[in-house]
Amino acid sequence: MSSKKKVMTPADFDKAYEENEVQLRGVVYFVGGLTVLIVLVSVLMWFFLSQMHEYRDATKGPANPLALSTKERLPDGPRLQSAPGFGVEGPSGHVNLELTQPAAEYLELKKQWDSMEKNGEKDPKTGAVIMLPIEEAKKRLLAEGLKARSDDAGKKLYDDSRRFYSESSAGRMESEIRR
Repeated sequence: MSSKKKVMTPADFDKAYEENEVQLRGVVYFVGGLTVLIVLVSVLMWFFLSQMHEYRDATKGPANPLALSTKERLPDGPRLQSAPGFGVEGPSGHVNLELTQPAAEYLELKKQWDSMEKNGEKDPKTGAVIMLPIEEAKKRLLAEGLKARSDDAGKKLYDDSRRFYSESSAGRMESEIRR
């Protein structure tokens, strides 16, 4: 007596297709729960972020003493003409020359030099004159009356100033005289 046992398989060989055992209800629950969790987390994060901004504004302390100023953040010169901070320091402060003509730096410095030559310059700390205009310096020098040394020490100094070392003395003594 042989009897055939029926084997249980998930596939039914009598049908040309497989039955779908996934329930639509489970998919809808999962998508709905996921949507609720996403909305809940987004609302909580927005709330926590607003609380952090309020806390930061309420506890704003003094500025960091080690923070660099904008001028200190710039690299040392020379800088490209289109780079931030390109310019020169003048008597009235920093002159910004960003995006100007290539000769702008020279022209600004020439203007400062001409002003110093014409008007002189004073020490900003003490106010003492440290540079006179050329014409005024000439007048003061001539008004003082220069004294020429005509004694023997003056003649010796003049002769020594004209002597130089020659190759023939191998650098041991001043032997030649300038004419």
